[in-house]
Amino acid sequence: MHLDMLGRLLSIGRAVLAALQGRLGALCWSLTPLSLSLSLSLPLPGWRRDSPPRREREQEWDDASPTPTSVNYHFTRQCNYKCGFCFHTAKTSFVLPLEEAKRGLAMLKEAGMEKINFSGGEPFLQDRGEFVGKLVQFCKQELELPSVSIVSNGSLIRERWFKKYGEYLDILAISCDSFDEDVNILIGRGQGKKNHVENLHKLRQWCREYAVAFKINSVINRFNVEEDMNEQIKALNPVRWKVFQCLLIEGENSGEDALREAEKFVISDEDFERFLDRHKDVSCLVPESNQKMRDSYLILDEYMRFLNCRNGRKEPSKSILDVGVEAAIKFSGFDEKMFLTRGGKYVWSKADMKLDW
Repeated sequence: MHLDMLGRLLSIGRAVLAALQGRLGALCWSLTPLSLSLSLSLPLPGWRRDSPPRREREQEWDDASPTPTSVNYHFTRQCNYKCGFCFHTAKTSFVLPLEEAKRGLAMLKEAGMEKINFSGGEPFLQDRGEFVGKLVQFCKQELELPSVSIVSNGSLIRERWFKKYGEYLDILAISCDSFDEDVNILIGRGQGKKNHVENLHKLRQWCREYAVAFKINSVINRFNVEEDMNEQIKALNPVRWKVFQCLLIEGENSGEDALREAEKFVISDEDFERFLDRHKDVSCLVPESNQKMRDSYLILDEYMRFLNCRNGRKEPSKSILDVGVEAAIKFSGFDEKMFLTRGGKYVWSKADMKLDW
């Protein structure tokens, strides 16, 4: 009798427990949508409903393509000088057809380009300056870029070029590494009877006459590191004096497959700092050490490929003409933060410059 009663009690207990478990389970499931609903309707501070998790957002930032705000287009590798430290040497003679170059420039404008700088090689070597002149006019007149500039050794520029294209050019940068003609010849900037320094002053005057901002680029190396250029630079009064530390790039001016041997031109960081200190009173001085130079330029080669210099040599992306700007620029190695740190963005449109032409 007692055993029979005990068995019935145990059965009732199991039934009660089962019922309780069912109710608890239903309660938990009913709370889950509620908690999700609350989490969506009451977001935590700093959290947006449409924001991905933090790790995903960080990955998106890492993978984001930089904006090609300022681009250096080396459309030719050919040059009439033989500077011993040149880091973009005449490995090919290829130059894109004019219309293809224009197509690529329009793509860059669409992607956010504000400034284009044409370089080489020597830009004025192609079609006696007509090629670069037409690109300058296209970028200013049709693309309406805020800034269009050229870097040249200056030896092939004629006044008739300024008459035809000067109004479309914001900045002309002339490479001058020394005000001692013997040193220029030693470096490789000599060309027969032409005097590089005398030509520099002539170009400075044309820039005044045709309202083009005048800039000077100098590569500091073993042969000019002790020179005092204060007086000459102040007399020429450029808008900017870019002073670069001689840089080695494997495959260009260093290594077995290079066309130059720039090792003999290299100076130490301390030597470069001494040169800068000697010229600290030049207000237009813009110094660029090896560290600042290497990853802070967007360089486009003659095929319109971005060149990645992070590993000490120029590793090309695919051409923007084939894959588009966004896909190609991801392989550029471009450091936007360093670009801004070195003063890469400045007043670069002559319309915004207050200059005494």
